[in-house]
Amino acid sequence: MSDLAAYLAKNYLTADPSPAASHPKKKRRKNAAVDTTPSGLIIADDDPPSLSNTGGGGLDDDDEDGPSIVGASGARGRSGEFRRKKVSGWKTLSGDNTGEGEKAAADAILAGVIAERRQRGGDDQDGDEDAPVVEEDPDAVRMESGALAGLQTAAQTAAMVAAQEKRKKKEAAAYKDSALGEKAQETIYRDASGRIINVALKRAEARRAEEEKKVAEEEAKQALMGDVQRQEREERRQQMQEIKAMPLARTAEDEEMNDALKAQQRWNDPAAQFLSNSGEKARSRSGKPLYQGGFAPNRYGIRPGHRWDGVDRGNGFEKDWFMARNRKGRLEALDYAWQMDE
Repeated sequence: MSDLAAYLAKNYLTADPSPAASHPKKKRRKNAAVDTTPSGLIIADDDPPSLSNTGGGGLDDDDEDGPSIVGASGARGRSGEFRRKKVSGWKTLSGDNTGEGEKAAADAILAGVIAERRQRGGDDQDGDEDAPVVEEDPDAVRMESGALAGLQTAAQTAAMVAAQEKRKKKEAAAYKDSALGEKAQETIYRDASGRIINVALKRAEARRAEEEKKVAEEEAKQALMGDVQRQEREERRQQMQEIKAMPLARTAEDEEMNDALKAQQRWNDPAAQFLSNSGEKARSRSGKPLYQGGFAPNRYGIRPGHRWDGVDRGNGFEKDWFMARNRKGRLEALDYAWQMDE
């Protein structure tokens, strides 16, 4: 039976490929050889090699300007390796290098920060939870600006700057909310004698004086106008208010327009003498009676008052003004007539 199974397996069965055969194993990069030579402090000179050590290819022990190596004797051969390295040159001289020690130290730091936050009563709960934690040592030397002295990593510097900005913002907000901060925001003005000037009161007085000036100017402008001009102004204002409700098309059947046209008086109306008033005296727009007698014309067409006694008390300027205009018009007409005759 065993021969038959071997025969069938040899001629008719196919073995499954092994995972190792289907997936070739990746070659692992070999780690560089670890230098077991004892470490030491290396002082390397970045200056180019001098003529004294270029020929021999090695370092001269008698050269005072050459680099000095402190430590084991094998450190002399590591100068080239030190210069070729691009990694950080800081080395741990003492302390626990195991991962368990670092983890325990990190846990202790986190526990201390949590306990400190609980003691503060949640002052930093509103802050950023992902912000870096700054470990402050009370015995550490600080500069005048408050920064720690000595070498600092980028994370420590960023955390320190963020903490200082946050503290400054809190101090500014507290100062602004206080009564002293509100008082300091206002600028204090003083006069020549040193007394404080109330700016708000001065502005109110200036605004009041400007309003009084505008009112006085308007009153002076109104005083220069006569009663007739003021009445005409009121009539125009009233007319503009009435026009708002007036239809756009006004026909001959408009009684208001017809009455206004009939009430107009024209100086050259030949039928005006046939009109008879029903015993009512003519009155001006101001409501006063008009002068019914004759009077000399004037430039503005103003009638004399109803109490005028007929005596002209002017200096004759109105008479000369009309004579000059009439003479000028007559000469222009005569000149035009002579041009036509030629």
